[in-house]
Amino acid sequence: MSETRTRPTKRKSPAKKKTSPASPKAGKPAAPKAARKAAPPRAAKKSTPRKPPRPADPPGLADIAVAALNDMKAVNVRVIDVRKLTDVTDTMIIASGTSDRHVKSIAGRVLQKCAEAGFRPMGVEGEREGEWVLVDLQDVLVHVMLPRIREFYGLEKLWGAPAAAAAPA
Repeated sequence: MSETRTRPTKRKSPAKKKTSPASPKAGKPAAPKAARKAAPPRAAKKSTPRKPPRPADPPGLADIAVAALNDMKAVNVRVIDVRKLTDVTDTMIIASGTSDRHVKSIAGRVLQKCAEAGFRPMGVEGEREGEWVLVDLQDVLVHVMLPRIREFYGLEKLWGAPAAAAAPA
C-alpha cells in the first residue's frame, strides 16, 4: 500500500484574532493598497516659472553680424526690422563691399563670428561670384553686395527702410 502524503491545510478559526488599533482591520474599512504604504513626506514642490517664448530674434545675433561687418569695414550697413512685413525672417542686414573679394571676405567674417557664437547658418548663396552674398542665419538675413548691385535691386526700397541721409560733401 502506498502512502500518499498530503499537505496539511490551514484552517481558519472562527475566533477573532487580536488586532492593534493601527491595523486597517480595526473597525475601519480597508484602504486601497496604494494608500496603505506610508510615503515619506514630500518637500513642497518648487514651482519653476515657464520659460518665456523664444524671442523673435535670438539675442545678439544681429549685433554679432553687425560687429563682423564693421570689423571688415563694410560700407553703408543698414539693419531693417521686417517682422511686420514677412514671416521668412525677422531682421535684414544690408551692407556693401568695395570689390568682389571684399564682399566675399565680409561674408566669410560674418559666418566665422556667428559660428564662434554658436549660431549655424542655414545657407550661403553667391559666394563664388562675389557680387552679392546672402548669409541666411534663420532669423537674420545678411546681404553683402557691390554698390552697383545694391543700387540696381534696391532692397531698402523694397522692404520699406527709411531713406539713408545724404552724406555731407
